Amino acid sequence: MNKLYPEIESYLNTLQRNAPLPAMRQGILRGIADYISRKHRMDEVAEIVFICTHNSRRSHFAQIWASMAAHYHGIDNVLTFSGGREVTAFHPNAIATLERAGCQIDKTGGKNPVYLVKFSDSHQGIQAFSKKYNDRYNPNRGFCAVMTCADADEACPVVLGMDQRISVTYEDPKVADGTPNEEETYDARCRQVALEMFYMMGQVNAYNLR
Repeated sequence: MNKLYPEIESYLNTLQRNAPLPAMRQGILRGIADYISRKHRMDEVAEIVFICTHNSRRSHFAQIWASMAAHYHGIDNVLTFSGGREVTAFHPNAIATLERAGCQIDKTGGKNPVYLVKFSDSHQGIQAFSKKYNDRYNPNRGFCAVMTCADADEACPVVLGMDQRISVTYEDPKVADGTPNEEETYDARCRQVALEMFYMMGQVNAYNLR
C-alpha cells in the first residue's frame, strides 16, 4: 500500500469506526470494482467519470477520494475524472472540507479556478475544476459513467461513449450552505464518499486476487 499524508491516514482511521455500509450500497460499489477489475485483466486503463449537475461538490469528492483510494491500494490502471451538466466552479465549502480531511490544495485565479489537490508525496495530484462531463479534458469513449446525483442521472438518459453506467447518488451538502450546520453537513458527506470509495477500491484488490 502507498502512503498518504499522515493527516489523511488519521482521517481514514476514524472512518473504520463507522457502521458497515448497507448491503445495497456495497453491491453498487462492487459493480464499479468489477468494471475496474475487468479492465485490469485485459491490461487496459479503467477511466471513471463521476457526473453530477454542477461539478462543484459531490463529483469532485468522488473523483478525488477514488483516485486517492486507488493510489493507496496500488491499483495503477485507474484514472478518475469528473464533470457536470453545467459549468460553475469547485465550491469553496467543498475545498475547505477536503483540507480539513488532510488534503493539500493550491489554486490559480479566475472565475472557475483550477485547483491542484495533493494527498501523497508519491502522487502528482488531481487537477480539479468545474467542467461539463464531455469536456475535452475527460475521456470521450470507453469509460464508466458514475452518476453521483439524481438530477444528473435523470437529465442525462444517454452519456455518449461510455462502456458502462452506474448510479451512486449522494445528497447535496449545499442544502446547508450559510447555515449553522454547514461544516457538519459537508464533513458528513465527505466522510461518506471517502468510506465508499475506499471500500470500492478494496474490492478491486479482492477481485484481482481471485
